[in-house]
Amino acid sequence: MKATAESCSISAALITTIVFAATITVPGGSIQETSIPLFRKDIAFTIFAISDAISLFISTSSLMVFLSILTTRFAEKDFLFSLPKRLIIGLCTLLVSITAMMVAFSTTLYLLFCRENPWMLGPICGFACLPILFFVTLQFPLIADLYRSTYVPMFRNIMSDQSFDGCEMSM
Repeated sequence: MKATAESCSISAALITTIVFAATITVPGGSIQETSIPLFRKDIAFTIFAISDAISLFISTSSLMVFLSILTTRFAEKDFLFSLPKRLIIGLCTLLVSITAMMVAFSTTLYLLFCRENPWMLGPICGFACLPILFFVTLQFPLIADLYRSTYVPMFRNIMSDQSFDGCEMSM
């Protein structure tokens, strides 16, 4: 769990850095006298700005969750509920930030290249889905196992007060 949190915190920090830089250097540049972005009235620019902001805020939140895992006291009872819950939240927020980052980068490519070449929109969208698909395919088994071990009771029959080998079990 600690190694996973370390790796994911590095990824979240890289995403935070990248989308912060993308926020400062807006696609297409800006008017020099007023510093207003050139594409500010375009709907694609609005999508870029919103998705970039979402990615920045969510990746920062993801980074904080992973850092909370790394700085926890690692008590025995924390491994039952607290740490798996934090790891699930961290992985899900990392997925959202990756998705928002890919939307922001795709809209940037659209703004810069697809107006003259509309055929480029298909490959851009296809390639933008690849990192998201890879993350989901590679991390879904971990998220499913964490969810199952944390939230799904192991012994359903015992928990429902049914008899077990002739003995009554009560909780």
